[in-house]
Amino acid sequence: MTPPGEPTTAAQAGGGPSPALARLWAGWRTTYITRVSDDAAELRPDDTGRSLFERILRSGLPDDETFVLWRGATCFAILNAFPYGSGHLMVLPQRAAPDLGDLTPEESAELWEGVRTAVAAIRTAYRPDGVNVGINLGAGAGAGVPDHLHVHCLPRWAGDTNFTTTIAETRVLPEPLAASWRKLRDAWPVTPI
Repeated sequence: MTPPGEPTTAAQAGGGPSPALARLWAGWRTTYITRVSDDAAELRPDDTGRSLFERILRSGLPDDETFVLWRGATCFAILNAFPYGSGHLMVLPQRAAPDLGDLTPEESAELWEGVRTAVAAIRTAYRPDGVNVGINLGAGAGAGVPDHLHVHCLPRWAGDTNFTTTIAETRVLPEPLAASWRKLRDAWPVTPI
């Protein structure tokens, strides 16, 4: 605690402007994280050892139902079913690998090229102010499907949260997943990466 009369910021102390640390709360994720921790058998490997993402990829369903955006030789991209916002997608290897060190050189190269292409597609489809790219490796780091690493890519805008998120712990998504899938699929390069 600052004693009375003492400067409380670098700017007040004569040290020049000090940017404030802004916080963006993501309260709507609590329900998802709790569900994953408590009882989410569908997020764990099945009886044959296949991860959730392997089951989706090999389901035989059309891409517009599974929201698969791209299939490469060793990796693919898919919309996040629990998005932070519209356009939130993931790039991941086709086989379950829990950690970056578990990838083959080919998977690693295609994964990162897929991330680069995903960011370009997001920029084309959404024209955001910025893009978040990140990986949560392991349950302790917040990975909802810790047995199958995935790189999150999502468009962001200045001030892209509102009172509904803060007060009601509800995220307002302006478009359904099917519309996000069409936008991103149309923006994805036609030529293979």
